[in-house]
Amino acid sequence: MFRTTRVPLVRAVLAALLALLAVACGKEGSPPVKGPAENKLPHYQVDRGFQLPESRIWTRAKKRGYLRVGVKEDQPYLGERDPATGTYSGFDIEIARMMAASLGFEPKTIRFRTIASANRETALQNGQIDFYVGTYTINDKRKRLVGFAGPYYLAGQSLLVRKDEDDIHGPEDLAGKRVCSAAGSTPYQRIKADFPKAVLVAYDTYSVCVDNLLTYQVDAVTTDDAILIGYAAKVPEELKVVGKPFSEEPYGIGVPRGDNALRLALDDALEAGEKNGDWKRAYDATLGLSGVPAPKPPAIDRYPAS
Repeated sequence: MFRTTRVPLVRAVLAALLALLAVACGKEGSPPVKGPAENKLPHYQVDRGFQLPESRIWTRAKKRGYLRVGVKEDQPYLGERDPATGTYSGFDIEIARMMAASLGFEPKTIRFRTIASANRETALQNGQIDFYVGTYTINDKRKRLVGFAGPYYLAGQSLLVRKDEDDIHGPEDLAGKRVCSAAGSTPYQRIKADFPKAVLVAYDTYSVCVDNLLTYQVDAVTTDDAILIGYAAKVPEELKVVGKPFSEEPYGIGVPRGDNALRLALDDALEAGEKNGDWKRAYDATLGLSGVPAPKPPAIDRYPAS
């Protein structure tokens, strides 16, 4: 009886909250823009003498005078675009800037382009972007289509629920629950295969899933913990990440397949950034604002050319 009378009241309070959020970010239900402070972001030393003539991608970028980098725009503290200013921020954005500096490009010569997950391989293959940094899991299937530098971060699939949710502590509790993920994504497929009693709901983006979670239309959102941590950090009084990760998702930098010179140069840049502290400074200024301390970076996989 208590639960029945409480729901309308909770929804009324949420409606008021979401109205405020809509004013802040222009989309009903989405967590407000609350990203890293620009004056606290790291600065990366630009290698002005860097040369990589054996890379066709680097050579083309140098001739045109700027880099084109594919990213996400709706993942808080990872890759997010401020709709008011058009500015991108987050850990993936900082990794991209770190890589650009190592390749000899000034910050003002980086042009970020929002590329949806489903279009990443096509964008790299067609030359729309020079490389891609956006929660891009390395796997053998994708290696047949593109190249990967890294990994630079090891994530794992997890669950995001409302703060008042007491029944979901891990994927084993999803039977009969409405669980939202991105259509066709690896997290969606894993829940479908391993936890078939869950009621799956799919949308094109995780931000829509979070909207539906905040408005009580779904019970949980599932994807990589790094993405969910960012969403929870935006509205910690409303959302929380529960349970332990139940997969391994190594994030890599996508490059056009066959440009091994660029791939290995980015591996070198990542290794240098981890050693000189730039990687940790980038994490602390972005994803670290969630309260989750910086993990140890994963070992870089310098796999042979194929």
